[in-house]
Amino acid sequence: MDHRSDPRPPGPGRGPGTAPDGPGFGGDPEARRLALLMHAAFFLLLGASLTRFLMRHPGEARTPWIIALSITLAVLYLLGPVLGSRPTPRRVAWLGVLVVVWMVLVVLAPSFAWCAVPLFYTGLRILPPRAALALVALLTAFVVAAQLRLATGFDPNLVLAPPAVAAVATAVFVHMRRQAVRQEKLAARQRELIDDLLRTRRELAATERREGTLAERQRLSMEIHDTLAQGLSSQQMLLQAADRTWSTDPEAARRHVRTATGIAERNLAEARRFVHDLAPADLAEGGGLEAALYALAARESAQAEGALTVHCHVEGAPAAPLPDRVQSALLRIAQGALANVREHSGATAAGLTLTLLDDRVVLDVGDNGRGFTVEPAGVRGPGAVRDSGAVRGHGIPAIRARVRQLGGTLTIESAPGEGTVLSAGIPLAPIPPTAPPPTAPEDPA
Repeated sequence: MDHRSDPRPPGPGRGPGTAPDGPGFGGDPEARRLALLMHAAFFLLLGASLTRFLMRHPGEARTPWIIALSITLAVLYLLGPVLGSRPTPRRVAWLGVLVVVWMVLVVLAPSFAWCAVPLFYTGLRILPPRAALALVALLTAFVVAAQLRLATGFDPNLVLAPPAVAAVATAVFVHMRRQAVRQEKLAARQRELIDDLLRTRRELAATERREGTLAERQRLSMEIHDTLAQGLSSQQMLLQAADRTWSTDPEAARRHVRTATGIAERNLAEARRFVHDLAPADLAEGGGLEAALYALAARESAQAEGALTVHCHVEGAPAAPLPDRVQSALLRIAQGALANVREHSGATAAGLTLTLLDDRVVLDVGDNGRGFTVEPAGVRGPGAVRDSGAVRGHGIPAIRARVRQLGGTLTIESAPGEGTVLSAGIPLAPIPPTAPPPTAPEDPA
């Protein structure tokens, strides 16, 4: 496990991956409290054993040695935390010196045998399992020998009790170590899962941003095609017509130029609307979709100068105002469909029919043009003609994409010589029924 992912602050003697309370505990507060308790117990037992010896054996020749060894043992024990808690050679050597001094002290004064209990804990913390069990067995044997020396006779309890205490202490410690290891593994697994979750969320956010960018690019391409590109195409044709008739019919050329100027003004308004909020200029002027469709029909008829007449008809009334997204899409569909009629069909009449139903809105665009053989979606039809070396025919795919984004359906009916009808149906969210007003209870009289 990488120590950089460990949120715990560094402590004394702790480096990367070092636990302050020995291997397997990982800085567990319970382990720290147990370590403090064992340290306190060691010094308490050491002080009690020295006091007992001085009270029972005052003035003996070995007393200075007992006092010196007790002080040495205490100082050595205090050096333990300074050396760290990992089983390094220096740490193992310190434990060996500590145990040897204690053994010498027990040989000189058997009452110091009870200091072995904290030493059990220290050995189990530092040494590998087999070496720790061997040390526990050695310390237990010294405790049993010391207790038998202090006893006036043979007592089976003195032989059996120390091993039993040592076994219980060892079992408790081993269990705690295993629990701590499991907790460390669980915590590491949780950190890995959290890291995976955060990484997945970042990847998902990046994917959503990419998808949003692509969707916005597609939307902008359709907006530009349905407005600026169509307007520029109309201007080009009008200016070309004006150039051809400039010498023979100046008045007609001027009409073409004035019409092209009007289209340029309209395109300028659309461009400014792109910069502002990308809403269609006709809708931004107020009046809603119906007014925008009537204005579109009048404008197309005026720009065609009698070559094409566009009528508009609206049926029904919406139960609620149409969403802005639906209005914008239907207006763009109408613009794209009429652009195809003007440029490809050769029609003299076209009609826009908007049908408002409770659960859907339908826009029909029909013409009396030359028609064509309808091909499956995704296959370019006759509309994909070549003009000045460029392939055209983005109109129908753009209309289909708009309808699909709103969950609607697009139907095209056409045949050679019979005109074309394009029908786009957009579903609307159902209007929740209103609860009937409560009726007053009848007067029982």
